[in-house]
Amino acid sequence: MSEPRVPASGTVHWIGAGLSTGSGLADLCARAARVRLWHRTAERAAGALDALGLTGRAEPRAYTLPALTAELAPGDVVVSMLPAPEHAPLLAACVAGRAHFACSSYVSDAVLELVPSAGRAGITVLTEAGLDPGIDHLFAHDLVARARSAIGADTPASYRLTSYCGGVPAVPNDFRYRFSWAPLGVLGALRSPARYIEDGAERGAARPWEATRRQTVGGETFEVYPNRDSVPFVEQYGLPVAWRAETFVRGTLRLDGWLRAWAPVFEELKAGDDERIAALARELAATYPTTDADRDRVVLVVSLEVDAGSGRVWSGSRLLDLVGDERESAMARCVSRTLALGVRHILDGVLPAGLSRAAETSERAAVWLRELAVEGLEFSPSPLRGPAV
Repeated sequence: MSEPRVPASGTVHWIGAGLSTGSGLADLCARAARVRLWHRTAERAAGALDALGLTGRAEPRAYTLPALTAELAPGDVVVSMLPAPEHAPLLAACVAGRAHFACSSYVSDAVLELVPSAGRAGITVLTEAGLDPGIDHLFAHDLVARARSAIGADTPASYRLTSYCGGVPAVPNDFRYRFSWAPLGVLGALRSPARYIEDGAERGAARPWEATRRQTVGGETFEVYPNRDSVPFVEQYGLPVAWRAETFVRGTLRLDGWLRAWAPVFEELKAGDDERIAALARELAATYPTTDADRDRVVLVVSLEVDAGSGRVWSGSRLLDLVGDERESAMARCVSRTLALGVRHILDGVLPAGLSRAAETSERAAVWLRELAVEGLEFSPSPLRGPAV
């Protein structure tokens, strides 16, 4: 049984200041009572604050888990921008200190094991609150709710849901990519098998890039492929059991020509040598970095079509297409703004104790989308096409 939710103290500990930390941190500096930025050293934390124009608005700290634990108080919010394997130890410290936890990463098994303890401690565990995962969840919840209303949750139907997201160069290069997040993470994701639904059956791809196909978005051609395990999200998105999945894919979007340009990389990935892959990640990051002179672009498109037969078809989609500017990258804006919004809801006491994967209901998703639009993360809805009456 969960304890009453611990009231937020107003103090936010933001851990890490990498490529995805942007104006979301500035937003929290303006709204929270106190913000501490934890980085490898206090000097690097101070430098990151200076680069973001936040000197004097947050306290720089040198991060170690014991150092953070020593400063945690009940009701504080810990925001992790660290790699996913480091989330479980952080969450364990939060449970012990009765501090809330937030991150933009997928829920790992290690984090899931701690969720019951977090609920009993009365703390919120916010995950998957970034771009992908994050805004894609909001789009999906919104579309599913609209389709349920139009078709009826108890009406037998088939559906096609696709969700593709990618961070790509705003100005294409020969490699069709620039690294806007951890290069080893990019290669690691390509080495992870994918599971999805196609033609009404579950499919698997041991090498996700081998399932790449072309996709037209807003008149532009991209390449897309399945990523991770899509199947559990059927339940997470609340798709009615009376509806049968004809297609359900969550995946990655790349510029047209990416598959050809990355052919030498794929050959190395097939070898599966961890040491060589780590070296390759460093080489590629040095050759194709996102520099201060480059502008990145984020493209996220979620589409849903539901067919109840006899001409009763509902369809709709949501498109986010954003280019970075001299102030911050599109990736940093999308990830940090969405995460900061979730933290604000923790501070306001809106999110309950226990696990929340971004906004887990259509009602909350609608609120988040409205708030993100006000903050500049506007999306383009396609005309919703409903069944004839």
